[in-house]
Amino acid sequence: MGVCVLDLVLTEWLSATIRWLHVIAGIAWIGSSFYFIHLDLSLKSHKELPDGVKGEAWQVHGGGFYQMIKFMVAPSKMPDELTWFKWEAYTTWLSGFALLVVVYYMNASLFLIDKSVWDMTEPMAAGVAFGSLAACWIAYEVMCRSPLGKHEVALALIGYVFLVALTYAFTHVFSGRGAFTQIGALIGTIMVANVFAIIMPYQRKTVAAMIAGQEPDPHWGAMGKQRSVHNNYLTLPVVFLMLSNHYPLFFATQYNWLIVAIVLLIGPVIRHFFNSQHAGKGSPWWTWAVAAAGMIAIALLSAAGPRGEKVGALPTTPKFSEVTDIVSGRCSMCHAKEPFWPGIATAPNGVRLDTPELIKLHARMIAINAVKSSAMPPGNVSEITPEERQKLASWIAAGAPDK
Repeated sequence: MGVCVLDLVLTEWLSATIRWLHVIAGIAWIGSSFYFIHLDLSLKSHKELPDGVKGEAWQVHGGGFYQMIKFMVAPSKMPDELTWFKWEAYTTWLSGFALLVVVYYMNASLFLIDKSVWDMTEPMAAGVAFGSLAACWIAYEVMCRSPLGKHEVALALIGYVFLVALTYAFTHVFSGRGAFTQIGALIGTIMVANVFAIIMPYQRKTVAAMIAGQEPDPHWGAMGKQRSVHNNYLTLPVVFLMLSNHYPLFFATQYNWLIVAIVLLIGPVIRHFFNSQHAGKGSPWWTWAVAAAGMIAIALLSAAGPRGEKVGALPTTPKFSEVTDIVSGRCSMCHAKEPFWPGIATAPNGVRLDTPELIKLHARMIAINAVKSSAMPPGNVSEITPEERQKLASWIAAGAPDK
């Protein structure tokens, strides 16, 4: 028994440590990415600049002044020291993939599989999830390298449809939580692969050409810029998807895939506003109207009820004893003082539902996770029925009486 408890503690410690690293690395990567996009767009050209320099920007930070210049391709002579920005991206992906393994692949029955969507084994679920990351990145790479890659708008539209279609497919393979995590991991993989497979190799080729006294190919810089722009516009959606597993009304409702489709639209729209400002092209305030409309649409869609279940007329308000029987039978194996579900050491989020008083206390959480959404039980592992959810809904609608 002691070994089992120790194993649970180590798993929780490992998960928390990796998540901490993932968040820190993500902040560093997003911060540097946003900074360089801002810098690149705000560069100003003037006659006094040396040949081969695209533009200049003066900045002040922390009491110091900085003069920033960017070369069109590369300087005529390489400096002795050159700072490379790559480990923020690599660490974000490596820690994120480690989280996928520890949280989702090793606990697939809870967080990745929903047998009402597709009944599969844990190894199968992990294999499908991992395989789709590789396959979808290859598909993205083919699109970028094809003639389509030369047409920015067409590529963006096809790419958007591609991601929405994948989201819809994932919601019909995994649980809602698993689907959101999978599309987030996929976008993150594409972004890091852009750094690893395109941006960094072409930068190295540029440096090698300069050292050899050769003229670098401008195509290398253009390819790196294209992928950098893609990463810039995908950043806000991927951050939303990273956070969404804390919000059941997003991932565990009927139109969860459509919510992601809207996020994939308004995220780039918001970035367009800031990019336009940084480039001195004005402030397209219409973007905030689009973003606000999108958020209102998400709010409406999140109220559509549990995924996969038709919501009919509510039954007569059940007795509180019926409610406690449902919650005790479907939820208290995890939400108890001493959970007996394998791999669960303590009640998730500190929410206990093993007494009538605690069930009444947490009526709002029950409403969010088991009535307005199908987030709980995760993957419906305890096989709560639609009729039972309706009884809980009727109890909530009546004000959660304790009689």
